[in-house]
Amino acid sequence: MPDLNQRNPRLATYLIQNSIWWVEYAGLSGIRVDTWPYSDKAFLTEWARRLVEEYPALNIVGEEWVTNPAIVAYWQRGSLRRDGYQSYLPSVMDFPLQDAAIKGLLEDEGWGTGLDRIYTMLANDFLYGDPHNLVIFPENHDMSRIYTQLDERFDLYRMSLVFFLTTRGIPQLYYGDEILMANPGTDAHGVIRSDFPGGWPDDEVNGFSGRGLAVRQREAQELTRAHLHWRKSATAVHCGKLTQFAPEGPVYVYFRHDDRHKVMVVINKASEARPVELARFDEIIGDISGADEHGIDVITREHYALDESFEVPASTALVLELR
Repeated sequence: MPDLNQRNPRLATYLIQNSIWWVEYAGLSGIRVDTWPYSDKAFLTEWARRLVEEYPALNIVGEEWVTNPAIVAYWQRGSLRRDGYQSYLPSVMDFPLQDAAIKGLLEDEGWGTGLDRIYTMLANDFLYGDPHNLVIFPENHDMSRIYTQLDERFDLYRMSLVFFLTTRGIPQLYYGDEILMANPGTDAHGVIRSDFPGGWPDDEVNGFSGRGLAVRQREAQELTRAHLHWRKSATAVHCGKLTQFAPEGPVYVYFRHDDRHKVMVVINKASEARPVELARFDEIIGDISGADEHGIDVITREHYALDESFEVPASTALVLELR
């Protein structure tokens, strides 16, 4: 992995031209750039500028692995900076939200802990030039599997899946998440990046056909499949607004909405069912007195009457389409 002198104008030109050639030759729709800030700042600006000038629809995501949103936002196109630096990078990896989500699900509720940590991190979206073009993820190839990070608690796994598939941003799922691949007791990359089971005649466990998977693994796979299938036509989740409300204890509510579609997400971390009073969400739901509005669970298709309140089951993340 040699460090190239990107301040050399001939080398810089070669790298830019070579990148344009690869986009054209391979028909690329996006590029992920590892360790974005390790390269020369001026070169990064010119490299990204030339690429998006040539291919306006090309998306480029840069990796800046810190959990401070102000530092991550610095590199995204459109973000405000005091030093006048000009960036043409369309997207960055949202490590701050990943860190907040995992801690928020594991921690008890408190001032700045638990679900409030997620709410507060999303409140920092004003720092980003385009928060909807951030890549969001439960984990990636460099960190422990999400099931391991969440202490192999299936209820928290379900909540994390729902959250990352419904909050703002472009979700990235790592292979094997859908069958609860884990790395208990080690963070060795060889274990984290273990082969996906199946694909060879003598494999006893096959994640493609489902043969040999445990009951929980099958449930996780079907849950992932169902949410992704629903998400295909959920326009509000693709590009709609995100409106969140401060958590009340272990219950966190947010909405994704556009002109055609309205989705309500309710996360209840409590070990018992909790009521959700709907009056505080009037600005999104509207005046519910006498209304015939209802929510439909996108997975079970169960109907929830949106009159004054409804009860959310324990340790659950509900995704409701509002009708």
